[in-house]
Amino acid sequence: MSNRYLRPLLVLHFTLFILHSLTAQIPKAPARAEGDGPYNRLIIRGVTLINSTGAPPIGPVDIVVEKNKIAQIRQVGYPGVPIDPKSRPQLNPGDKELDCNGMYLMPGFIDMHGHIGGQTQGTPAEYVFKLWLGHGITTIRDPSCGNGLDWVLEHRAKSLKNEITAPRILAYTVFGQGSKDPITTPEQARAWVQLNAKRGADGIKFFGAEPNVFRAALDENRKLGLRSACHHAQLEVARMNALATAKAGLTTMEHWYGLPEALFADRTVQDYPANYNYNNEQDRFTEAGNLWQQAAKPGTERWNQVMDELIALDFTLDPTFNIYEANRELMLARRAEWHDDYTLPSLWRFYGPSRISHGSYWHDWGTEQEVAWKKNYQLWMQFINEYKNRGGRVTAGSDSGFIYQLYGFAYIRELELLREAGFHPLEVIRAATIKGAEALGMADQIGSVEVGKLADFVIVKENPLANLKTLYGTGAIHLNDKNEVERVGGVTYTVKDGVVYDAKKLLADVRKIVADTKAQENFEITQPGVPAKIGSGKK
Repeated sequence: MSNRYLRPLLVLHFTLFILHSLTAQIPKAPARAEGDGPYNRLIIRGVTLINSTGAPPIGPVDIVVEKNKIAQIRQVGYPGVPIDPKSRPQLNPGDKELDCNGMYLMPGFIDMHGHIGGQTQGTPAEYVFKLWLGHGITTIRDPSCGNGLDWVLEHRAKSLKNEITAPRILAYTVFGQGSKDPITTPEQARAWVQLNAKRGADGIKFFGAEPNVFRAALDENRKLGLRSACHHAQLEVARMNALATAKAGLTTMEHWYGLPEALFADRTVQDYPANYNYNNEQDRFTEAGNLWQQAAKPGTERWNQVMDELIALDFTLDPTFNIYEANRELMLARRAEWHDDYTLPSLWRFYGPSRISHGSYWHDWGTEQEVAWKKNYQLWMQFINEYKNRGGRVTAGSDSGFIYQLYGFAYIRELELLREAGFHPLEVIRAATIKGAEALGMADQIGSVEVGKLADFVIVKENPLANLKTLYGTGAIHLNDKNEVERVGGVTYTVKDGVVYDAKKLLADVRKIVADTKAQENFEITQPGVPAKIGSGKK
């Protein structure tokens, strides 16, 4: 077989491997039975507003929502001073009032990398959607449409009408999805892109392609006004790294693949050992942990050149720090406390060591791999933070459903990791909101609390700027004045498109789904990812 056909087949194989758990459609979301509204007029009272505009927190503030849009934002007093009722928007007959005095309100969160479950993971849409909304996520970008584009578009339409309990959805189809044969020519690439747009997709997710094919697809996609994302898989990254794809018209890159390769100064390919096999994920991720150390060092000419060029191209980085955290601390990811009550048995089994399941590469993961990945993170985070500081766009995405990362919870972990990378808490909120909206081309509708925009809010009792852990559905541990340990935090209300959801009730629904499934299967998490009878010699 000629190389012309072999390379597309290899990339197609990789794409199918990544989507192995997503190709069979999961159960559709049921009709909405949760949430109140939208109302003709809703008044949210007394919040401290934490916006995404770079402004500091301010309160107390009353916010008026008419149907699904913000109609008024009014400062109604000063901290510690009784509020004059005359200063507040007046409640008219038929209006709904939400008493949030002393609480904090942010724009709805945007998850830029949200796979809507998968058949192999056993994660139905209702489970995934409620975990997202329960953590304040009001918009997601599905960067694969692994359940099929038609399935995703159906849910996108129902979510827009608030017929299901779900975040707003944007559909980015995997390049070539649905094509009977590998796409090997620019003409085939353009034809597929045109068909994808005609079917109603919001964009394309790439894993890589032969350069002329890749450039043609990006060019056609840009002409049609659609956006794009790419996981720069090692099978093609040597020919089209992140800088090359950005120049060709790519709008966002996922993870970090392609950045170190763009920063190579003393080599042109990754330092693969002789016995490396890409289809062995332990090989792939072990060696990936050494990749940033092969790139140009911070502050060097090459480092600055690549960063400056990407910023000039208005290129978006969606790092998804959380999805690789198990690589630097496997036990931490496996023993996260939410697994006990929120992780379905099928998903838990999917996470465990396997030579087949994607992201289950714990064949022999140890200290050496973790130390290398910790060094990887230091350089990766330095690039991302510096990129933000120089004016580059950085967003927040989770890629949940793999590698011990759970929907909703993993997104909050992503916010914590952005903070670790050097982002100020207000910059973290900005990455989670308005920067995602900009990357999606929706900054005129969502991403900030401003008059005329859609009513998407996250409302919490604890100050997230002081402790992002209070955003987890499990809350944060706090020792009170009586020397008693208590849980504080969690999202109180998620408002999406003017519909007010009780976030804690949504998470209670998820706990019941998990508990009922465990009871049916007589399942119990003993040692994460390891059979209960390990060492017994029994099967």
